Amino acid sequence: MFTKRHGPPGSPPATLSPHLVDGQSRKPGIQIIEYDKDTLEEREIADLRELAAHFDSRKITWINIDGLGDVEALTFLGERFNLHPLALEDVLNTGQRPKVEHTADYIFIVAQMVYQNAEKTICGEQVSLFFGKNFLITVQEEGTYDVFEPVRERIRGGRGSIRKFKADYLAYALLDSIIDHYYPVLEDLGSDIEELEDDLLEKPSREMVHLLHEYKRSLTQMRRFVWPLRDVVNGLLHDPSGFISSSTKVYLRDCYDHTVQLMDLVESYKELTSGLMELYHSSVGLRTNEVMRVLTVITSIFIPLTFLVGVYGMNFAAESPTGEKLPLNMPELYHPHGYIGLMVFMAAIAVIQLIIFKKMKWL
Repeated sequence: MFTKRHGPPGSPPATLSPHLVDGQSRKPGIQIIEYDKDTLEEREIADLRELAAHFDSRKITWINIDGLGDVEALTFLGERFNLHPLALEDVLNTGQRPKVEHTADYIFIVAQMVYQNAEKTICGEQVSLFFGKNFLITVQEEGTYDVFEPVRERIRGGRGSIRKFKADYLAYALLDSIIDHYYPVLEDLGSDIEELEDDLLEKPSREMVHLLHEYKRSLTQMRRFVWPLRDVVNGLLHDPSGFISSSTKVYLRDCYDHTVQLMDLVESYKELTSGLMELYHSSVGLRTNEVMRVLTVITSIFIPLTFLVGVYGMNFAAESPTGEKLPLNMPELYHPHGYIGLMVFMAAIAVIQLIIFKKMKWL
């Protein structure tokens, strides 16, 4: 679901290595949205030099980079906005733990974005945010899908307060969108777990155990991202740099509440999966006990029958070779109804045993 990427072992600090796909670095897509209360401009950037005209704008400038294949673009933005090389290295080395760093020029945030694709498969990628007074830069691993489209629609439509505030509110809106998209993923995962619970009660199987392990692994991974994400929001609430206004912190408190709720959901579903694993073992054990009980009853029925068959299978002769009668040597062997009588006697024993087992509630 999530990929972790490191630089070459032993490489110097702040080494920027492009993300290669099939051995090649792909040129990222760069979009810019520039707005204030009354105006809006949105466009794709093909040449980095086009960005220079937007750097000194008094409007809010949001630069979004989709892809990690162009080190030049990150270096260019790093020089313009004084972004630390170590922060840029964290952008390229995906799989970072969610965190927030405060500097004199900007605030740097790393978060993990979780969503479901068209096949309802859980996907995730790292997103990095740099924001200052009037600018915000977001860097994503891919451009196929993100969770920021609702925020873009709010900016385009001028809905809410997003175009009245500074870049700190935009950063909050993006972070809130990341957090809110955890809810549908967790809800769908919870529905699957509850359906699996019903199936486990009816007919447990090994395939269900594999599903349980997948669900548990997904929940463990999501917990690794939600837990520090709560610390990220808390760090923004106690921002010492002054980039976050008191009005935005009111919204961040609501965002913090959402992270706490997500943690509760993740922990609840983890406990449920653990309980389902115990339920599976109990169900399998119960079914095994049922089978063993039936087999034990069958064995108990056949024990006396086997004894009788074994006794009469010894074939002691009723007469000696000289014709002398041997009354103690199984006279039943020569009785005209000996076979039928033995079968009836054995059947009667089996029936009596079944009646006794039924009264003792062993059947």
